[in-house]
Amino acid sequence: MSHLDEISHILFGKPSSELGAIERHVLHRAKERKIVSEDTNAAFVAEQGFGDRMADTIARIGGSWGFIIAFLIFLAVWATANTVLLTRDAFDPYPFIFLNLLLSMIAALQAPIIMMSQNRQAMKDRFDASKDYEVNLKSEVELISLHHKIDTVLLREIAELRADVGRLQGQLAQHKDTGNSQA
Repeated sequence: MSHLDEISHILFGKPSSELGAIERHVLHRAKERKIVSEDTNAAFVAEQGFGDRMADTIARIGGSWGFIIAFLIFLAVWATANTVLLTRDAFDPYPFIFLNLLLSMIAALQAPIIMMSQNRQAMKDRFDASKDYEVNLKSEVELISLHHKIDTVLLREIAELRADVGRLQGQLAQHKDTGNSQA
């Protein structure tokens, strides 16, 4: 049985050949005394392309109070301009059909972009959870390893103390025998 199999049996209760990729990765990192934690935000952003970043920016702007207030102002200006200011030459008179067309087009484009951003956020959450699992697993491996080392040291010290007690008992018995033979 290899050293890795022995450690795998102690820590996971199964041979190293049955370990998953994450468990094997964590075990190797623990053996090499290297960290597994990383800045998941930086790692996730590094994998994003231009379209991903643009969709996230549009979703961030489109879901902000600034956008909502600006859009309400735009709608109020549009309605005021086409009903009060331009009474005779309004480019979009009262039922605001052109405005409805513009709003429909914006909604048709904005909805899938926001969904792409939400899907990416869900992927990021899964990525974060995976990294959290690795860090937690490594912490458990290190704790079990420390317990094993402490147990080994304690057992060795107990064996040494027993040997010392046995030696002292032998010396005491020998001392009693020499004391009894002199009397």
